Amino acid sequence: MDAVPHTAHPSRRGVLRAGGGLALAAAAGVTASGCAAGIDDGGTADGKVTIEMWHGQTETAKKALEKLVARFERSHPDIKVKLGGGVLADAMLQKVTAGLAAGSYPDIAYIFGSDLASIAVSPQVADLSDTVRSGPTPWTNYWAPARDAVTVKGKVRAAPALLDSLAVVCNKKLFREADLPLPAAGWTWQDFQNTAKKLTDKGRGRFGTGWPGAGDEDTVWRLWPMIWDLGGDVIAPGGKSIGFADSGVRAFEVVDALARDESVYIDPKPGSEQMYQVFMSGRMGMTLTGPWQLPDIQQAKVDYHAVPLPSFSGRPVTISGPDTWTVFDNGSAREQAARTFVSWMMQPGQDVVWDVEAGSLPLSRRAQDMPAWQRKAADTEGLAVFTKALETARVRPVHPAYPQVSKAVGEAVVAVLLGRSTPAKALRACADSANAALAVPR
Repeated sequence: MDAVPHTAHPSRRGVLRAGGGLALAAAAGVTASGCAAGIDDGGTADGKVTIEMWHGQTETAKKALEKLVARFERSHPDIKVKLGGGVLADAMLQKVTAGLAAGSYPDIAYIFGSDLASIAVSPQVADLSDTVRSGPTPWTNYWAPARDAVTVKGKVRAAPALLDSLAVVCNKKLFREADLPLPAAGWTWQDFQNTAKKLTDKGRGRFGTGWPGAGDEDTVWRLWPMIWDLGGDVIAPGGKSIGFADSGVRAFEVVDALARDESVYIDPKPGSEQMYQVFMSGRMGMTLTGPWQLPDIQQAKVDYHAVPLPSFSGRPVTISGPDTWTVFDNGSAREQAARTFVSWMMQPGQDVVWDVEAGSLPLSRRAQDMPAWQRKAADTEGLAVFTKALETARVRPVHPAYPQVSKAVGEAVVAVLLGRSTPAKALRACADSANAALAVPR
């Protein structure tokens, strides 16, 4: 995931892993026969337990995690946490899937929220409902996106690991040069389109905004706040069809207008690194992004302004893409030790270290109220905008067919961006593919 040197985030979620759910189902069939029972329980004669954590983090976040592990081991001398995995978070699903199939998997793994429903089909994934609901911080004190992203069919199947939200970051210099006022909360998507057009200067190689054009999840997730604001949903009640058959056309029309105005930079490569480089080089007026991008924007010395996402209704709405610490059953001693560690990591004293040093938003309101986070928010322009957005943020459905739905939407958005299809035709093609995936019994 990486132009950004801290942790896994949506722009770095890689190309959608098509077929991941099928691979997990196969892995579940292998492990259900009881492979885990034959694995060393991890306990020793002196009562000490070693657990393995596949963390998937890059250097800055890895250092923060190492700091937290050292602190944990000092306060829990009977548990040793071994950090490993050998892959970044983008490749974690494949590695864990292979491990489950082979009967050799970690005690904890960093799993993207959008992958959790697929991996939770394995009987080796622990149910953490009792663990999180009996923790010292009330479960209801955690932000709704953090809770929703780890809940599958009413059960908590992982601990929240990272929290973010989407907002718009503006280059103040380009706004001044275009003699445009900076946008404020309550602006509309029509305002966004008009502003992007006025910021565009083809002669100087400047774009009003950007949009990922690889067709992956990064292309897709920016669309969901529009769908929700219009009264639609990703998946309709009952789970057998998409929930944006009507609202999807209007959302695609926003993308279409930006493309027809030639005010959008389309990044053809996964990861959106080129799009962000265009913004940070002073050639893009606005970017839809998350708090993970702020350190790079500051390092590039961009004079910026953060504002909530536009809407159609005037009501605030955004999306959060939480990631998870998923716990696996490697025997009772190791599973209990893993539960102890992730529960400890979620608590405000540890969470705020992770938030400040690794780039997450606070998981709970208690963590948000801690002095260390308050100092961080005061010292970081725009960070408070992303945190406040959590009050109205929603998450993508934790559904095993979501990857197929996302793939269909990604292809449709790219077709509209590149002028290969109209919004209406693109939505029809998207609906056909996504509904076929949703119709498969699960």
